[in-house]
Amino acid sequence: MPHRDVVSWSGLLSAYVKDGCYEEALELFDLMKVSGECPNEFTLSSVIRACSALRDFIQGTKVQAYVIKNGFDSNPVLTSSFIDLYSKCECSEEAYKIFVNMQSDDTVSWTTMISSFVQEGSWITALKLFISMIKRGVLPNEYTYAKILSACSGLIFINYGKLVHARMVVWGVKLNLVLKTALADMYAKCQRMQDAVKVSNQTPEQDTVLWTTLVSGFCQNMEIEKAIDALQQMMACGITPNNYAYAGILNGCSSTLTLQLGKQVHTRVIKIGLENDVSVGNALIDMYLKCSDGIRDACQVFEGIRSPNVISWTSLIAGFAEHGIGYESFQAFQNMLLAGITPNSFTLSSVLQTCGIIKSANHARRLHGFIIKLNIGDDLVVANALVGTYAGLRMVDDAWHVVGKMSHRDVVTYTNIATRLNQLGFHELALKVINHMQEDKIEMDGFTLSTFLSASASLGAMPQGKQLQCYAIKSGLNGWISVSNGLIAFYGKCGSIDDTKRAFEETREPDVVSWNSMIFGLAVSGHVSSALSAFEDMTLSGTRPDSTTLLAVLFTCRHGGLVDLGLEYFHSMRETNLAVPELEHYVSLVDLLGRAGRLQDAVAIIETMPFRPDALIYKTMLNACKIHGNITLGEDMASRGLELEPCNPAFYLLLADMYANAGLSDLQEKACKMLKERSLIRKDSGNSWMETSTKVPTFIAADVLVDR
Repeated sequence: MPHRDVVSWSGLLSAYVKDGCYEEALELFDLMKVSGECPNEFTLSSVIRACSALRDFIQGTKVQAYVIKNGFDSNPVLTSSFIDLYSKCECSEEAYKIFVNMQSDDTVSWTTMISSFVQEGSWITALKLFISMIKRGVLPNEYTYAKILSACSGLIFINYGKLVHARMVVWGVKLNLVLKTALADMYAKCQRMQDAVKVSNQTPEQDTVLWTTLVSGFCQNMEIEKAIDALQQMMACGITPNNYAYAGILNGCSSTLTLQLGKQVHTRVIKIGLENDVSVGNALIDMYLKCSDGIRDACQVFEGIRSPNVISWTSLIAGFAEHGIGYESFQAFQNMLLAGITPNSFTLSSVLQTCGIIKSANHARRLHGFIIKLNIGDDLVVANALVGTYAGLRMVDDAWHVVGKMSHRDVVTYTNIATRLNQLGFHELALKVINHMQEDKIEMDGFTLSTFLSASASLGAMPQGKQLQCYAIKSGLNGWISVSNGLIAFYGKCGSIDDTKRAFEETREPDVVSWNSMIFGLAVSGHVSSALSAFEDMTLSGTRPDSTTLLAVLFTCRHGGLVDLGLEYFHSMRETNLAVPELEHYVSLVDLLGRAGRLQDAVAIIETMPFRPDALIYKTMLNACKIHGNITLGEDMASRGLELEPCNPAFYLLLADMYANAGLSDLQEKACKMLKERSLIRKDSGNSWMETSTKVPTFIAADVLVDR
């Protein structure tokens, strides 16, 4: 053909696009312009579709510039295509600019714009746009309704979803399979499985997608047996379940921790040849890692997947991290990069979690650099994970640096850093996070509020705690169990027993944490009999005690000098499996016996317990020896403790006090000299705070509880 006209060029371009040869289509478009032939709207429509398929934002903007320059920008088909292009490139702002300038009453344009917001998770914006569409008199089509129902699913807006459903019925919209599937999904996500089943039963048509939606819906609502029934009904109707149906069942097994059923499904999957499917494989990996210590099984499944994707790798990396296998998690991440798979925000947040497991600041900084190179440092999930990692590694300055660089911060950002500061003992700094939240106009949630209550409790700051309680009542957060428990613990630590009891009584459904906080609070204030009565009330209420309850009871008995009763509780809870004693329980038991002067019994506990003694238990024994003047045993305990922590100043301080109490001034001076020689006296001692009048004054405290 010596000369091609616009029809020839357009036909060839369209053929390339239909065959999926998108890059070749764009090259052909360039050749067409060089030849001097002017494209028409049909040519440009094919070119825009090629850009959409390639997610090529830059090429798309060039085509848009050409369209504007040549006067095609008023064409509704082309403008709708550009909206679709920018939506697929995740540039909804650019898409919306075009949409606003169009001022179109075209259903396709409105639906494309709504779809764009739904795809990026801007569900509220999508709903607002849908309302504007109705007010403007533009009639929605089936795809508009399907997208709006998807937005209702994402928001779990059951009432709005039902209104949309009712509107469809009133306006006589035919419920085809697409709409019935969207409705079933919406009802399932909103925990209304009866309505989902009712919708699906309204059609004689049988469809794999609709059945899979029902199966997944039952699994999401923790109704795994009904999901299996739906799967069997699906097969009875002659429809073969696909990989997504089996993946849904396996995800349900993960959520309900039903490993045996999951293994049966795994066997079925192998029989029908789906074990190498990536979606099924990902679900199997997740199930084995969540339902058991199934690292080996998960790895075997992973090895069998034909082409592991980013979800496969992320599941494995996160699984290693959750099981505390830090170095294996890092190795999996490195293998993922070598395989050419680009990590997503969830992958990186899992790897950052690993830095905390192996306590490696170096790995954290290297990952931070890698994140900057990927240009995703501003991703909220990644940034929040970085903040949590740095703060957890005591790198508070680095954590704040990340917070300062974030273009957008949310409640998780500040909860992360406040929680870490509180855990590290920087309670004043934790409370100052409130000011930053107010500057960013971010409201607290129940978790944040409970963290601030904990910080106030540690400072003994009654006014701050009361202000937080007022905020909880005003914002409606006082119904959160974490907030109720925070208030019980706060008033208990501040010694306000009446407020502690009131906070407990106002808790709707006290859990084990509520009872533990109540017992501790009463014991701290010296109300030993009331604390033990609270423990008895707890058991009568049907609340199962845990390991913290045992600590609270031992703490109470220690305060009351009730040694035999403490031993009785310890043995009773251990033998009935109400609590499995850990090292900290044995430390508390040794403290109980030691303070009562039963030093040999305390030593017997250390020598027979199923744990290797740590420095704390020897320090506890040394303190008991100091109280009761047992110099020989005290020196032995100090020697053992210093073997484990030779630079711990508490041992030298306790030794010096023990010698001073016994009138052994030479040995006291020797202990003090050893303390100075080892430069163990720190310039920055720990700070403690107690509320007096309107200020929170600071006084210096020793690093260890020492009875003087």
